[in-house]
Amino acid sequence: MEWRKDDYLITDDRSKVQLDVVHRLLAATYWGGRRPREIVDRMVSGSICFSLYHGSTQIGFGRAVTDSATFTWVADIVVEPEFRGSGLGKWIMECLLVHPAIKGTQMVLQTRDAQGLYEQFGFSRNGALMSTKVTDL
Repeated sequence: MEWRKDDYLITDDRSKVQLDVVHRLLAATYWGGRRPREIVDRMVSGSICFSLYHGSTQIGFGRAVTDSATFTWVADIVVEPEFRGSGLGKWIMECLLVHPAIKGTQMVLQTRDAQGLYEQFGFSRNGALMSTKVTDL
């Protein structure tokens, strides 16, 4: 699927993901800074990806892992620093939420600093979330 707004495009076409750009964007985040490039390759291949472009340049990314029936994990929503604050991260979320493989599923995500963004989309804080610690990255 593709979504367009002014000079921007979001596509879920995995073949259009610019892996070097995504790796660089994630390397600058608190959650993805230690991911090697080969891990980024694997995560993209197992996800529904939302690549944000300004013209032909990828400037943002987000992804979801889903069973397309009951559950979706939302992850790695990120936009180039110079494009932040203009609603593009929100737009990635809007596109993700209406994707036919995701719409209608229970969605979960984890964030340390963007609760306000996700609360706008109906997410709420839940202290019951549990996870394992990855030790081999």
